[in-house]
Amino acid sequence: MNTVTISVIISTYNANEWLKKVLWGYQNQYFKDFEIVIADDGSGPKTKALLEEMRTKVFYPIKHVWQEDDGFQKSKILNKAIVECTAPYIVMSDGDCIPRPDFLEVHNELKEEGYYLSGGYFKLPMETSKKIDKNDILSERCFSVKWLKENGVSSSFKLNKLTKRKSKASLLNFITPTKATWNGNNSSGWKKDIVAVNGLDERMQYGGQDCELGERLVNLGIRPKQIRYSTTCIHLDHARGYKNEESIARNNAIRKHTRKSKCVWTDYGIKKE
Repeated sequence: MNTVTISVIISTYNANEWLKKVLWGYQNQYFKDFEIVIADDGSGPKTKALLEEMRTKVFYPIKHVWQEDDGFQKSKILNKAIVECTAPYIVMSDGDCIPRPDFLEVHNELKEEGYYLSGGYFKLPMETSKKIDKNDILSERCFSVKWLKENGVSSSFKLNKLTKRKSKASLLNFITPTKATWNGNNSSGWKKDIVAVNGLDERMQYGGQDCELGERLVNLGIRPKQIRYSTTCIHLDHARGYKNEESIARNNAIRKHTRKSKCVWTDYGIKKE
């Protein structure tokens, strides 16, 4: 069986307009040796139809890992997707994050044994998210600060996340007060390390479940590397109907236990005890 260098896991749930834009973003990657594994948390048949259509239009293989809709069960579907990854290295992102053409190239260049990479994103308003089309993605216009300002994005320091200057990105990575964590929209690590901590904790719904995975990786001795200004994706706007305080409080308690106990393994992950 032919294997690829990188498996990219993209989570999605009934957001086909956004997912299609994201898939065009991967069509435009400089780095070509990858597969896409769609982690689908219960989407309807339109998502399956979209993926069948896109398979005929893109150069990379697309796997569709699906589970029945049972509320927000992202941790569970991500674990199923991890199992299906054929590459030794995994990049995790979301179906609302369009990658800049150098996105995977940077992850591939900076990957290192004993580390995971902690990236970030630039969040767009809904007005701009709607305007972006296939041509804007393939021409790279939608990653231009000038274009974004002309299409609804306000000026802010966060626009520095779109810098293409490696020296500037390295400096900003060094001085940023933001802690390097495993962020589900833009992080990567070795599959063997993710499997060694048993993937994501399936008790956790929305709110920090990705960070908790990173905390167990750190307990295992895997150090985070800050790359939030080196690798870029633009985040399309959407509502978060699945966000609730009860879930966040429960997740915070699990994360507190993970940090305090220094545990590396969850009994509620890929393998069930």
